[in-house]
Order: sequence, then structure tokens, then C-alpha cells
Amino acid sequence: MTNKERMAIPVQEMPAQDPLVRAKNMQEVALGYTAEQAQLESNRCLQCKTAPCISGCPVSIDIPRFLGLAAEGKFADALGVIREASLLPAICGRVCPQESQCQAPCTLGKSLKNPLLAVAIGRVERYVADNCSAELPLPTIKPETGKSVAVIGSGPASIAAAADLRQNGHAVTIFEAFHKPGGVLVYGIPEFRLPKAIVDREIDTLRQIGVKIETNFLVGRTRKLKDLLTQDNYDAIFVGTGAGLPKFMKIEGENLVGVFSANEYLTRCNLMKAYDDGRASTPIYRSKKVAVLGGGNVAMDAARSALRLGAEEVSIVYRRSLEEMPARQEEVHHAQEEGIHFRTLTNAQKILGDDQGRVKAVETLTYTLGEKDASGRRSPVAVEGSEAILEVDTVIVAIGNDSNPLLRQTTPELSVDKRGNFLVDENGLTSMPRVWAGGDIVLGAATVILAMGQGRKAAASIHRFLAG
Repeated sequence: MTNKERMAIPVQEMPAQDPLVRAKNMQEVALGYTAEQAQLESNRCLQCKTAPCISGCPVSIDIPRFLGLAAEGKFADALGVIREASLLPAICGRVCPQESQCQAPCTLGKSLKNPLLAVAIGRVERYVADNCSAELPLPTIKPETGKSVAVIGSGPASIAAAADLRQNGHAVTIFEAFHKPGGVLVYGIPEFRLPKAIVDREIDTLRQIGVKIETNFLVGRTRKLKDLLTQDNYDAIFVGTGAGLPKFMKIEGENLVGVFSANEYLTRCNLMKAYDDGRASTPIYRSKKVAVLGGGNVAMDAARSALRLGAEEVSIVYRRSLEEMPARQEEVHHAQEEGIHFRTLTNAQKILGDDQGRVKAVETLTYTLGEKDASGRRSPVAVEGSEAILEVDTVIVAIGNDSNPLLRQTTPELSVDKRGNFLVDENGLTSMPRVWAGGDIVLGAATVILAMGQGRKAAASIHRFLAG
């Protein structure tokens, strides 16, 4: 097939549930490619020699090679190529922002002068992972080294680090504070975007290759970080505890009944299945009118979850315009299709309560956009005298997270920045000997694949240290 023929193949659209149907259920929205679609989309790859997509991938998957195999219908072989660099293709194919990572520099998208026409790498990745995982053997484990590593947290960075360390023959134990492993993959991302059975399958792979997982184990309380080295005799530690401390706006009324952090709301809904009335492990606040403050992926997840939990009206309140919104375009589009209201250039300045201390409304201000700030986005400027009342009974604050202070409070040897994120060198080594870190605890809230990239880099450094 010539490049001209490849460029003439249209982007294969992702099949999805009908918006009016899916807004009432928790089943996955995107239904996945057919084999024919996956093969056609793979054939759009120009197989260019420069392969800029690889440098756009935080774990450096050989994307042209896996797409070339998928284009021939060799889907299991294609998955094998991905697995050389990533243990979580079914997850990354669903939740990673490929449009700003591997697909952003795609030669096809640039040739067609439209980034939306880049090869849909993530969709093909999802297809081969969903349909061929059972065909591949477990990763090969090298001879036992007699060395042991403690991995703190069980999110994407920790999963990647644990897998690489175990494959190099080291004994690995993951310590997870919650009752179920998976980190943000199980507590933060809704079922309709990432079915938890997929996360369970990837965690089970870790167990099958010999990684031990201890749940309900809060390092810093159950055991201090230093004790794992000095008393339990671990040779090294990797910390991948994420950024789980929610930020609030520090406005009047945030202590009212009916105000939630997105973290708490999503954890109740996802990890504890509050949407399942018959089997839920926790109650959920029943809402009619919901305001979600923020414009990132977490805000989209919270808003769309509230709709599925029975809210009659859900609004995203965001102080910039739709163009500046940091959420993935796909998530914004899905939310709009489902009937979420987008109240842009608007922000909450006060939450109002009734005589019982429950939320009854949000007082908002209108904004205009001024000069660009450090993030490259235009700064929001409040319009004087533009106060308005938005009647709601629930407010979900989704403006980001900081790192949990527990480890730094109980481990003075660790150096942190002004936001509380761990300071590490280029290999993930912290200021504390034999302790590495990666993922959101270092980056702040980032993406699954970026966290995995940090986990893999740290694991390579730990392996060199242990082998040294």
C-alpha cells in the first residue's frame, strides 16, 4: 500500500453507547473497535523512519512496529510489542491522553494538517489488549537475586515498577493502604471509562509472576518507611503513593453538608460501588442539582458520575472558556452529549446553605479572559458586579490534588518541594538512601502513562543498585 493510499483511509470512529442510554448506566461508554476497524486504522500509519510517536510515548513503545503487525492482522504479535514496554495496554488504551502524547507528533496528522486525523494509536492498543491478552504467556522471570523491594502504593507507577523489578528476579511486595489494589485506577476513574475487571486482570498478572500484595497497610502508620529498611530488611523502596490530598477553593460555605471533594465522591462511587444500591459498601449523597467546580478530567468524571447516580441537572462551573479546558476533548464531547451543562467563564465565590446547614445554591461571578499566564492559558479576570445565583443541592470540588502529607511528616529524611511533592534525581532517587519515588507523588497530578514511565525509570535504577 502506498502512502497516498494510506492517507486516503478515513479515521475509524470509535463505536459508543447511545448518549441517552449510557447516561443512565455505568457500563463502558466506548465499545471498542472491531477487528476490521483495528486493521484499517493500523494501515493508516505511514511507517515513517523518524517515528516521532515513539518519543511522544512516555514508556517508548515501538508504535510503528506494533501498528505494522496489527495492519497485517497479527494482533497478538502487536500486543507482544506493546508488552515489551507497558504492562497496562488495556488501561492506557482507554484513559491516556494519546492526543497530547504519542498522537500529537504523528506524521500523518501533520501531513494532513489536522491533529485529529493522526493515527488513533490508543484505540488500536485497546483492541489488541482486549482481544489477545489470553494468547500471550506470562512475562519471563530471571533467576532469583535474593534481593527484596518494598513498593508503596499500587497505582500505575507502582505497577510498572513492581513488574520490571520482579522480572529482573527481585522479590517484590506492594503495600496498599486501601482494601483493594489499583490506586487511582480503581478509586478515581469511573467504571464507564475503565471497567474495574480490566484493572483486576492486570493486578492478577502481577500476582501470577510472584509479586506479593498487602492491602489495608498504610505506610507511615502501620509501619514507618524507615522501618521497612531497618527492621524488615528490604533492600530498596519505591514510593508511588500518588497525589491523594484534595484541594479546596477556600471559599465561604465549603463546610456545608452536600459539599464534596471529587476524590471522596469518586472513591465512594468507584471503589465502593455506591451506584450499586444492592451491594454498595458505602452510602452516597442523593442529589437533584449538582455543580462541579473545575474543568479537568476529574471534573468530567465527577459530573458524569453524578448524572448516572440520578441527578436531574449537572453543571460544570469553569472560570475559563471551553478552549482552555484541560480535560480531554473526548471526555468533554461525551459529557456534552449526555446533557451536562457547561457554565464557562464562571466561578463560584460562595456556597450558600439553608437553615439546616445544607447546600442550597452557589453564588457565582462571571469572568473574561486576559493575558496568558505561566500555563500558557489566558488568565481569568472577574467582572465586577456580575454576581449570580445557581441553585444546587450538591457541590463537588474538582480543582486538583496535592500529595498526602503522611509520608513526609513521618519521614523527615525525605526532601519535598513547596507543594509537598518528593524531590528526586533523574533516576527517581529521593534524598533518602535506598528510597526511590515516581508518579503523582513526584509530578503532581499527571497521567497514567507518565506515572508508568517514572515507575519504569526508577525500577531500572533500583535494579542497577541491587545488581551493583
